[in-house]
Amino acid sequence: MPESTNPDDEGELEPVRIPDPQLEGIEASVRRLMEQSAQQAQQLDHLASTPEPSGSPFAAFGMPGLGGPPPAASSEPRPILELDGEEREDELDALSDWIDDFFLPVYGSEVTTAAPWCLQWQEHDDVVAWLHALWLAYQQHKEPDAGLSGLFVWHRDFLIHAVAVIRAPGGPLSACMTSPDRPAHRLLPGPPPSVRTEAASPVEGAGPAEPTS
Repeated sequence: MPESTNPDDEGELEPVRIPDPQLEGIEASVRRLMEQSAQQAQQLDHLASTPEPSGSPFAAFGMPGLGGPPPAASSEPRPILELDGEEREDELDALSDWIDDFFLPVYGSEVTTAAPWCLQWQEHDDVVAWLHALWLAYQQHKEPDAGLSGLFVWHRDFLIHAVAVIRAPGGPLSACMTSPDRPAHRLLPGPPPSVRTEAASPVEGAGPAEPTS
């Protein structure tokens, strides 16, 4: 306990004198409080700079799916011929909208024997594959990161080549509509499957073939 003193003749209190052992204890307590405060400040700074957890305790081992939410599905486009069922139908519907609303009004030249077309082009798998690849390339080259020349590159490297193949006189649509007045649709038969000739295995126990004279 601190020592108390009586007021002097003028009514002022003399300073309280604390014994040395008590003073050292107070100083030690103050130092401990300051150290604890500094440690807490460091912990707060560390928590503020720590990235958000991945949601999985196994993320550090390359297995983020265990114990956490399932990984997001890949949004990268796939070739339309690799899709099945409803997924393929939805992609074909979106492609058809682009063909009818943008491609044909802008790039659909007159139908002639030199540039055939088919109103049922969705049934020609090779044409679907070409047009889908052309559409994917268009989406890529119209993005801002493609630069100011993005669409020029699409016209030069993709559009011209795809149209030349699809609407060639001897191309996949050559048996379809060659005049607007005569709509037609016919799938051209493709080549038969390849024939693989199996090498004849030598007869067991047979000797070497005799040379012919």
